Amino acid sequence: MGTVTDLSLLQRIVAHDTDALAELYDRHSRLLFGVILRIVRDRAEAEEILQDAFVRVWTRAETYDARVGGALPWIVRLARNRAIDRLRARRTRAGIDAPAPDSRVVQALPASDIQSPEAVVIAAEGRQALTSALAGLPAEQRQLIEAAFFEGYTHSELARRFKLPLGTVKTRIRAGMIAMGQDLEQAV
Repeated sequence: MGTVTDLSLLQRIVAHDTDALAELYDRHSRLLFGVILRIVRDRAEAEEILQDAFVRVWTRAETYDARVGGALPWIVRLARNRAIDRLRARRTRAGIDAPAPDSRVVQALPASDIQSPEAVVIAAEGRQALTSALAGLPAEQRQLIEAAFFEGYTHSELARRFKLPLGTVKTRIRAGMIAMGQDLEQAV
């Protein structure tokens, strides 16, 4: 159900339907914000990257290929890549390599004085859905996805780090992302 809806929204976005973009944003912005925040660890920066990610969805929707994978994993990948690009730029500017986040723990979003109880519950549900989707993966897929998404490793770096062929890394990440996308779309 979710895949068909997301696919039809992307098709409408290709036709420059702003309502479709708004609907896609409403559906997935909480999840994407959580992924981005987990990477950059700065709420304001995460909000900026989230907006940038949806601009990319708007400008690159025609590049989506349903034969390669689900719409949600494609959108998550766009957001994740924007966050990692920003993180790497920040590290380069700072001239240091910041410590990687602990990928075994999905941390709570920073508290905000203006967060409503509803917003807190919604954010917690999004984190729980992501945590459950990750936990449902086989260890060899989960470790690679966590290192790639939350620590910013490239596929080549993962191959060296885990002493695996590059093709194996790509296959495991892709299979895990497809499985997670299915789990997350069912949760939404």
